[in-house]
Amino acid sequence: MSSKGVTYRLKSRAEIEAMRAAGEIVWRAHQVAASLVKPGVSTAEINEAVETFLAEQGAAPLFKGVPGPVPYPAATCISLNEQIVHGIPGKRRLQEGDLVSIDIGCRLDGWCGDAAVTHAVGGVNDQARRLLQVTEGALHLAIELLGRKSRWAEVAQVMERTIRQAGFTVFEQLVGHGIGREMWEPPQVPNFYRREMDFPLQPGLVIAVEPMVGMGSKEIRILPDHWTIVTADGSLSAHFEHTIALTEDGPQVLTTGSGGLVWG
Repeated sequence: MSSKGVTYRLKSRAEIEAMRAAGEIVWRAHQVAASLVKPGVSTAEINEAVETFLAEQGAAPLFKGVPGPVPYPAATCISLNEQIVHGIPGKRRLQEGDLVSIDIGCRLDGWCGDAAVTHAVGGVNDQARRLLQVTEGALHLAIELLGRKSRWAEVAQVMERTIRQAGFTVFEQLVGHGIGREMWEPPQVPNFYRREMDFPLQPGLVIAVEPMVGMGSKEIRILPDHWTIVTADGSLSAHFEHTIALTEDGPQVLTTGSGGLVWG
């Protein structure tokens, strides 16, 4: 399939089912991670538990070893507070009131799944909790609209408007992506309206939709570790993501279990 010079491949029903198997392992890995989200636990401990679980399932972590100025060193991305995405797990321990975003991807039998969720660590203030609700709500809204719209720009426009009307920020340098045999495939999937990044919505399309939302400035910067992306003004951020397939029967979330849109 080609749209405005961007070529991407639609998946067959059998291929989508293979991706669902990878997605379910991602969902189960998120339950492992969620069970450890509590004050005093280090991000390295969460990463180790997820990596062990993926190995037990015969799945390979998607993120570990991804090329960059330095190869990404962990099985998960764990980002705290002002860290938007690509946080590297380490010695830092969760504290009461933190927001912790956990991003997990795996490859199973050659097919990929990718999902992220931001957790509140213990009690958080009302504005932080509202940030989580709006960000997760934007993802759910996108899933619903995928079954009703004909082009992605129509979905992204509603997502962006909803986030901005709630008083929050969309990071325009960060986007979702197509996914299949590789973690990052065309097309790019923005959480904001860009006509030049539009593409048609049709059966066989599989995308990772991932609203990344902030409480302050939309500007970002990358830490000296070459991976962690943070808000430039140090304000809080949140990140939610699902792998979603478009089928003849409508959108289907692949990174969840039979219970619906639940991470943990």
